[in-house]
Amino acid sequence: MTVLIDHIVLNVTDDANMMRFYSEVMHFTAERLQEYREGKVPFPSVRINADTIIDFFPGAMWSQGKNDSSGHTNLNHFCLTIDKDGWDRLAQRLAIKGIPVEHGPVARWGAHGSGISIYFRDPENNLIEARYYENKDETQPCLLDS
Repeated sequence: MTVLIDHIVLNVTDDANMMRFYSEVMHFTAERLQEYREGKVPFPSVRINADTIIDFFPGAMWSQGKNDSSGHTNLNHFCLTIDKDGWDRLAQRLAIKGIPVEHGPVARWGAHGSGISIYFRDPENNLIEARYYENKDETQPCLLDS
């Protein structure tokens, strides 16, 4: 099974400052910033490389991830891109082991456009998104099937 890091999601209190830092200091390219400012999409992103982005979730979206008592943690969830066959096998393993899928399958936007995702938690309650893209050719190996 091939797996890539698709995106990282950070909960932010000052999205403009975060976008400025990642654009000006890190030299990452803004994604969907104008659409976010126009209210057409719920969050902006920056591109790390061809395969990976960072999403910046404003306060209204924090409840979608693991929360502390203040409702704010930095990491909302992380996403792994998996080929379709590996994604199907992972979904089967989750079901066999009684690990609930909290959301999905659902179409979600990511580093390569729209893909199909499921969300589940690890033993420490971290939210994991596993996604496949219909027309994405992944070529890097992964040990998730071991």
